[in-house]
Amino acid sequence: MLPDELRILYGGDLTFAALSGARPYVVGNFVSTLDGVISFEIPGQSGGGTISGSDEADSFIMGLLRASVDAVVVAAGTIREVSPNHLWIAESIYPKAKDLYAAYRRTALRKAGHPLLVVVSGSGQLDLNRAIFHTPATRVLIVTTEPGKHQLASIGVKALGSTEVRALDDTGGLIDPSAILALLGDEFGARIVLHEGGATLFGQFMAHGLVDEVFLTLAPQVAGRATERPRPAMVAGVEFLPETAPWFHLVSAKQRGGHLYLRYRVKSRA
Repeated sequence: MLPDELRILYGGDLTFAALSGARPYVVGNFVSTLDGVISFEIPGQSGGGTISGSDEADSFIMGLLRASVDAVVVAAGTIREVSPNHLWIAESIYPKAKDLYAAYRRTALRKAGHPLLVVVSGSGQLDLNRAIFHTPATRVLIVTTEPGKHQLASIGVKALGSTEVRALDDTGGLIDPSAILALLGDEFGARIVLHEGGATLFGQFMAHGLVDEVFLTLAPQVAGRATERPRPAMVAGVEFLPETAPWFHLVSAKQRGGHLYLRYRVKSRA
């Protein structure tokens, strides 16, 4: 249950359904244009802030979700889209609520420290000079393949005290999302996981039926797509048939100006 100050800022409470079974509960968070684009795919302007127009409420919700979970999962490409100094913790995206987030996490949720940051990189080609790998207060788990593990070792990952590397089996360079969740649940005690993309990795989770909720900010702009350079939607790399497409039901809808803040839960969890 949210403390009063956060409940007022969010416009209601924030609770998550209990998930029966062994795997962690997975929540996605994205911001999209009216025509479904989540990134302009332009160097220096590929992040969600360009899509949302640096919307304050969107940043607040992202921070609140980060404060609520045990682990944040991101693909290596998503890491590259943000500032090298970004730490992928609640106050990095919305500093105004730093103390509120910390108190909520510590007293209401009884969670210690920041959530585990899980970086998924099949190739292991990461910039280890980024701040996330050099901030002792943040724990980082790099999930990769055996070749990726060797690549990371060759560029000095073992010298990073707060970073751990785990290699999982892959098929064509794609790591089974079920194996990622099993690792997080069994060995890191994660019960609720926030997935922040990218679209291909999120698509793999969706295709395996491993997404329980989606928080989607709808920004009132249109980005468009060119045939020769299509811009990504929330899900990429997979497609569904009408009889297999996942359906979600609307849990809540909030509005601030022209932005909509939507929360959906997969229908099988209703």
